[in-house]
Amino acid sequence: MKRLDGKAALITGAARGIGLELARAYVAEGARVAIADIDADRAQAAAQILGKSAISIDLDVTRQSSIDTAVALTAERLGGIDVLINNAAIFSAAPIAEITREDFDAVFAINVSGVLFTMQAVAKHMITRGQGGKIINMASQAGRRGEALVATYCASKAAVISLTQSAGLNLIQHGINVNAIAPGVVDGEHWDGVDAFFAKYEGKPRGQKKKEVGDAVPFGRMGRASDLIGMAVFLATNEADYIVAQTIGVDGGNWMS
Repeated sequence: MKRLDGKAALITGAARGIGLELARAYVAEGARVAIADIDADRAQAAAQILGKSAISIDLDVTRQSSIDTAVALTAERLGGIDVLINNAAIFSAAPIAEITREDFDAVFAINVSGVLFTMQAVAKHMITRGQGGKIINMASQAGRRGEALVATYCASKAAVISLTQSAGLNLIQHGINVNAIAPGVVDGEHWDGVDAFFAKYEGKPRGQKKKEVGDAVPFGRMGRASDLIGMAVFLATNEADYIVAQTIGVDGGNWMS
């Protein structure tokens, strides 16, 4: 028997990167998965690759109507939702003196409001259904501390950690475990954009910042999306029933809690 047999999961931002890797792992462990993403074409292509256990769902986490529709469609097509992974997020960097209100609002609309209101919609479904569930929010080591050029993103991930604590304490009475994973520096296509920010503001050649942060990880390398699979699967199982409102680092030793 596989660890997630019979489970139905909704994963946001799952058409690529970490979200897609987690979706692939969940399918391999027996779950049925809704790949929810604002990039509908890419989500559909990802679902086709993963096979009959995966479906694609259009989702813009900045619009409440889109969230409500996505949750309803997922519940209808998968027979309910047992697990939510709030993975959709964007990155931004700038010195304090150059942060714009527009950029701040865009990051918080996805990274914070998107997490809260998707979590809320799924929690309402889980409460009505009466079978409990697991909600996993993707935080970051950036939410544990400030960084000189990454104030907006760090603040958004600190908010995710706080929301995880509050929601975890509130929803456990309904048998819903809310926890978070805090990755460290994870390699992938998004790091091209991250590296570009630092190249701009620190005057470094492209690729240098990526090498520096990878070399600084105690484990000896940057993380990979696959490094997050074990924790993401574990938190969705009954083995994690007594874990509530925690943010667990999977970061190669970058942060010691």
